[in-house]
Amino acid sequence: MKINFIPALIAVAINSLIVYALFSVHDGGGKELLTIGGFLFLSTTLGASLAVSYEDSRTTTNTRVVSGIFFGIALASNTVFALFSFSEASYIITNGLLFLLFLLLTYSIQKAS
Repeated sequence: MKINFIPALIAVAINSLIVYALFSVHDGGGKELLTIGGFLFLSTTLGASLAVSYEDSRTTTNTRVVSGIFFGIALASNTVFALFSFSEASYIITNGLLFLLFLLLTYSIQKAS
């Protein structure tokens, strides 16, 4: 596995702007949780989509597709949580399950090659 520095830096910058937008839109409590959780989830998925490559091109392609799909899911999930009032438990459970499913799928793809 190789991590390309410049695309990883660009992914972090993009996610910083997205999370700032989510922070600005949200009016209720839990802004810190939304900001930190959104940044971690979005940065991991977009970073894996843009900056990670493997020796096998099929593994790289599959990882990028799964990462892109989960980036879209993470963006939609965090947008819904930013627009509506939510409890901390519902945010942690929802995004925690999605994040762990993402990690399981990418691990399975890597081990299958």
